[in-house]
Amino acid sequence: MRDIIPKNKIKGVDFCGGHIFTYIIRSDLGCYMRSTDLHKGSDLTIFKLHPSCQNGDHYFADWSGRFYIIKGKSYRRVTDLSIDTHAEVKDIHPDFQGADHYIHFCTIFLIFFQAKGIYRFTIDLSNNFFKSELKLHPKCSNGLYYWGLLNKFCFLKPVSEWGVEYFTCSDPQKDDGHVYSVHPDVVNFLPGGLSITQGPAFGRWESIKTINIANDTKGTWRKKILKKVGYNKEKMKEITHNWKFGASATIESGDLVSLIAKFQFTFSAEYGGSNVNTEKESWDEANEVEEELTLELKPNESVYLWQYKLGFGDEPMLFCRDLKIDDEPNPPTEIPLPPAKP
Repeated sequence: MRDIIPKNKIKGVDFCGGHIFTYIIRSDLGCYMRSTDLHKGSDLTIFKLHPSCQNGDHYFADWSGRFYIIKGKSYRRVTDLSIDTHAEVKDIHPDFQGADHYIHFCTIFLIFFQAKGIYRFTIDLSNNFFKSELKLHPKCSNGLYYWGLLNKFCFLKPVSEWGVEYFTCSDPQKDDGHVYSVHPDVVNFLPGGLSITQGPAFGRWESIKTINIANDTKGTWRKKILKKVGYNKEKMKEITHNWKFGASATIESGDLVSLIAKFQFTFSAEYGGSNVNTEKESWDEANEVEEELTLELKPNESVYLWQYKLGFGDEPMLFCRDLKIDDEPNPPTEIPLPPAKP
């Protein structure tokens, strides 16, 4: 079953919860999404992520509207992720370093060590004042991402037969919460999400023309053909029709989804990807390109023209430039794109 890529397998991606909003950080895209309700998909707005706030190991927020970005053994605290407002950097106490997840919950910081099944809490990450260590309830121990919201403890569950869901409760030691589905418009923004809402990524050769030669014909065949090259911008815009873009955003919806799709193709099949690198392909809006072909043909010969396409489900999203010419009616087997870097 396809899943959302967990936090420990992708850098700079995280969830934050504040007083009202939930934030999804995508450093790999250079932006973040804000929502008032992940279940309803309410008020989905995209903002730019300031360069100083990118590539963090962890992200979380507190009730007062401050954001924390952890890198290594220190954290950066700002009041606006788009413009790096009121930035200050502090060291993290050794007892709280190297954790799997960090959140702000009610008035304290929770620091999770998933493999050990424990969490620590403190009122100050730089000092171990009032430090305590507690066991994490087993049902709260398999989250992909964790965040605090108001007086709720929240985490994103691994994908099940019910789709993408998140769990909220009042105490990570108890199983006293509720499960909510994540709105598809939110899922589309998550790493691996496109394969869940649109179908798994595919890459395949598709026939765009067949040339059949009569028995008494031979010689040079020269003709101009039209092929589509680029990405399906209109289809990608449909995916973002409920997304709004804040004043700081510097990218259009169609271009953002093309970037999300580009990353999606690099993921492994486990997360609905194709494990290919599409950097050298055209990510301009798809258009018809004319190409002249010259072939030396023999009598009673058939020639097949193939184009490699990438997409999700059954919908092509990216039309690659190169053509393959073959006398076999079956599609080529080689993959014309380089493998994604591990």
